Amino acid sequence: MHATVTATRAANLVIYEIFVRNHGPNGTFADVEADLERIRALGVDIVWFMPIHPIGAIARKGSQGSPYAITDYRAVNPAYGTREDFARLVERIQALGMRVMMDVVYNHTAHDSRLVAEHPEFFHQDAAGRPVTTVPEWTDVIDLRHGSPALTEELIATLESWVDLGVDGFRCDVASLIPPAFWQEATDRIEARRPGMVWLAESVHAAWVGLRRAAGLPAWSDSELYLAGFDLTYDYDIWPIFQAAVRGDAPVERYLEAIRYQSCVLPTGHTKMRCVENHDNLRIARLAPDPARGRAWTAFAAFQPGALLLYAGQESGADHTPSLFVNDPIDWAGYPMTDLLTRLARLKKDPVLAEGGFHLLAAEPAIQAAWLAPRSNLYGVFSVAGAGGGASVDVQLPDGDHLDLLTDAVVTVRDGRMPLPAAAVILRVEAPLTVTPLAFDLLDYALTLP
Repeated sequence: MHATVTATRAANLVIYEIFVRNHGPNGTFADVEADLERIRALGVDIVWFMPIHPIGAIARKGSQGSPYAITDYRAVNPAYGTREDFARLVERIQALGMRVMMDVVYNHTAHDSRLVAEHPEFFHQDAAGRPVTTVPEWTDVIDLRHGSPALTEELIATLESWVDLGVDGFRCDVASLIPPAFWQEATDRIEARRPGMVWLAESVHAAWVGLRRAAGLPAWSDSELYLAGFDLTYDYDIWPIFQAAVRGDAPVERYLEAIRYQSCVLPTGHTKMRCVENHDNLRIARLAPDPARGRAWTAFAAFQPGALLLYAGQESGADHTPSLFVNDPIDWAGYPMTDLLTRLARLKKDPVLAEGGFHLLAAEPAIQAAWLAPRSNLYGVFSVAGAGGGASVDVQLPDGDHLDLLTDAVVTVRDGRMPLPAAAVILRVEAPLTVTPLAFDLLDYALTLP
């Protein structure tokens, strides 16, 4: 197994997701390059490019097609620029102190991909020998059938070609549907070629793993992906509970219990990637239309253990998720979220998050959580239910004045109570701090048994 990124290093990464077609007015690498200084100023560590390859024409969805229906893993979509243009963009990003992550789509290809023309035996086939997908709604793609040494060699050699161009990491699409043995060999070989690569798995919803297994189709758990060499996985295992809590369809405490359970079953030394939106899901501004609630959920996502994902357009407070199938440029109508996101990115580098332990303390009337470290502590209050403004709340903080890292304001605690924020506060507490964690009925049930 390759030497994975340490938990601390993985946990403090800030990843910025870009879909080149929709990032700027022309949908080109040049548009992205023109925006790099602003992206760096957010505090971004890694720029993740959604697939940059040519898109299939057969069974295409929409006028432009999905970037996840790829015809050639080793080529660049000519609408974006050339391979040389991408190489220069990689160099520019790295010169600004950031790293580059490419999207890897090794579960499927377009119907008219180079591989299906050259190696039809690499694909799942129906009884008539026609390549097919194992996910019926994915009509624009056909599935690779892993297990062939020749296919493994083809795919890993492709990764090596992008590593040689300068890429620093890979985000692996629906990684849960691809055998861990493949990922193990891929991460081992790439690590030997270039140590320190970052591997992010798009692990899928736990229910989907169960459904595929019940249907006799392959699917692997998050833990199996970590053991195969991934540094980070998605938090899709608890994502439906997150979305329900944001909508008000599930108690916030249920989501906090899911977070706590997740921390108990992760392999030692591993962590999650956190986000409140991405290209497959509603923007937080749509999921939580009240801006204060959206800011509170965003701040809590960043405060949790794990890397933080920002999806291009989030800093503009965009409420529209760009289409994957047509030209749908982001509406860069100002940048009202920039200050908050920049402060949250800075927070990920705070020594307290590297040295301390994370504790969930309360769910109502606002989420409360703390990081406790030997020399300093951080205490967050997040009004995710929209109850802030004028009210006060009991907190586990010493009386006195505390600095809010999100606004530079001073928050005063008196008699164990403080004003409930409109959105969120994250307070630095230099004094020693002892807290009582939130108790969860299901998780703590065994502790009550005789």
